[in-house]
Amino acid sequence: MKSALETDASLALDDPAAPSRTLIERAYAQLRNDIIEGRLLPGDKLRVEHLKERYGVGAGTLREAITRLVSDALVTAEGQRGFRVTPITPQELEDITQLRLHIELEALRQSIRHGGAAWREALRQSYEALSALEQPIQRKNRPQWEALNMRFHEALLSGQQSPWTQKVLRLLSRHSERYRRYTMGLPGAMRDVHSEHTAIFEAAMAGHEARAALALEAHIRATPDLLAQALRSGAITLPSGISDVCHSASMAPE
Repeated sequence: MKSALETDASLALDDPAAPSRTLIERAYAQLRNDIIEGRLLPGDKLRVEHLKERYGVGAGTLREAITRLVSDALVTAEGQRGFRVTPITPQELEDITQLRLHIELEALRQSIRHGGAAWREALRQSYEALSALEQPIQRKNRPQWEALNMRFHEALLSGQQSPWTQKVLRLLSRHSERYRRYTMGLPGAMRDVHSEHTAIFEAAMAGHEARAALALEAHIRATPDLLAQALRSGAITLPSGISDVCHSASMAPE
């Protein structure tokens, strides 16, 4: 299944404005990844005059990319004052989590009921590819694992017939990922994710709706619960979000 980004990029090939659209797509993807990965921190002010050099595009292209991120709720417009990376809060995480549970559990049930042989094969292939990288997950393989993890979850829910469901869940997943970054290194963060994926996969393939839904719910709730506990205990704090992006070491290429 192509993502919205891939679809937009393919349509641009026949567009007279394709070169400029391609630059916008690239800047949009790079900015989005830097926000999700935490290289651009929650609350950071996005100064076009500084960021255009990092991303190698003009000011107009960068503003267009930032505007798209406003639509994704990853960036907040401040009227005449410009743009900031959208802050993160425990309350927002709980809201995102509840919405994910509401949509994903029903999408899983619909997929199990209506997904045919093609769905089962896509799910099996995505599970096997993911499993190969998470026994255990190596730090050097983390970016590849992230992509395969998203592929598995999208395949899991692809048996239902609503394209909008996948689009909304992809957006919610990106927002959830911003929070998950802050749990890395915490006690309990190194849980057996492979076993969680296996439980979901086996129940779905066996057609056990209730068991699959319970396994998926526990999987989705694990990270928010861990983060909430760490915040209550003072083990971590979330960024306050008051810095301007020139930018410092957090923007250094990896």
